[in-house]
Amino acid sequence: MALSRIDHLAFITPDLTATTRFYRDLLGMELSLGIGHDGFRHYFFRSGLNYIAFFAYEGASSMTRKFHGTRTSDPVGFDHVAFTVDTREEFFAWKDKLDAAGVEVTGPIDHGAFWSLYFFDPNNIPLEIAWNLIEVAKAPAVVDDEIPAIVHEGAEAQPGHWPEVTQRTALADMVPAKPGNAFALRKELLASGQGRLTDGAREALAAIGEDV
Repeated sequence: MALSRIDHLAFITPDLTATTRFYRDLLGMELSLGIGHDGFRHYFFRSGLNYIAFFAYEGASSMTRKFHGTRTSDPVGFDHVAFTVDTREEFFAWKDKLDAAGVEVTGPIDHGAFWSLYFFDPNNIPLEIAWNLIEVAKAPAVVDDEIPAIVHEGAEAQPGHWPEVTQRTALADMVPAKPGNAFALRKELLASGQGRLTDGAREALAAIGEDV
């Protein structure tokens, strides 16, 4: 069993319009999904299989600006989001587009294994566009003046460090604990034709007594 990908990163914005202009209209990401009620909104932007999500509500504020990779003792818990492109031409096309939009860009920076462009979105979220020069031939590919011992254990998950599952959820118990704040979204998306049920959804919804 493995995690297949990062589904989405969720951030906060005080200005959903400026955020949408940036991610949809400038970066070309799809405005994929949104829910809003009582002044509280949750919107998702898609790039390939990846999503960036934003919560927008009254009283929200932008992050304190911290440059990519800069050390800090503040309880930030986040550094930056990096996107990738396939060619050098695309990499410089993005630099040209950001420059034309008046976005301050640092780079290109040569990090050996990849080149990077650094910039910020309207919420001071640090972003990066990278073009990879190196493919990892043998993982873990680590260059460090003092490689931590745990790296020598290898690239794959090591057994025995976490408890094994001893109690598995029965099929009949695979139901939500309670509705969330976006509960009405499913019904409205289906009724409007903006969404459709995934495989397995009918059985799951029937288990919670929902008529689909």
